[in-house]
Amino acid sequence: QVQLVESGGGLVQAGASLRLSCAASGSTFSRFPAGWFRQAPGKEREFVASISWSGDSTAYVDSVKGRFTISRNNGKNTVYLQMNSLKPEDTAVYYCAVQGIEWSSGTPTADNEYNDWGQGTQVTVSS
Repeated sequence: QVQLVESGGGLVQAGASLRLSCAASGSTFSRFPAGWFRQAPGKEREFVASISWSGDSTAYVDSVKGRFTISRNNGKNTVYLQMNSLKPEDTAVYYCAVQGIEWSSGTPTADNEYNDWGQGTQVTVSS
């Protein structure tokens, strides 16, 4: 089991940027795809972005393409989500997650494909 801790959330104005980090415990983190999800009040959790174990492949929900970038540093056991040009509709709790298929080049988008989850970090974008 991988322990995940997100950080970097906060309150910003529309158009600003934030970088979320997800630090993972355990030496096996680098073997698995990882992803970011978000959940806004009153809404279901939705996929935001995912990255293969190597970082060579990424996937994004259409609403964040061109604004968000997912990356990872396996030497630091960390996954990042760089968020630019933030909009009020990006307001949500953001969660990182790790899938359980070693060495997968996939970029899973369904939350039931992920095994381990962090506690989340709040992102609030004011208009």
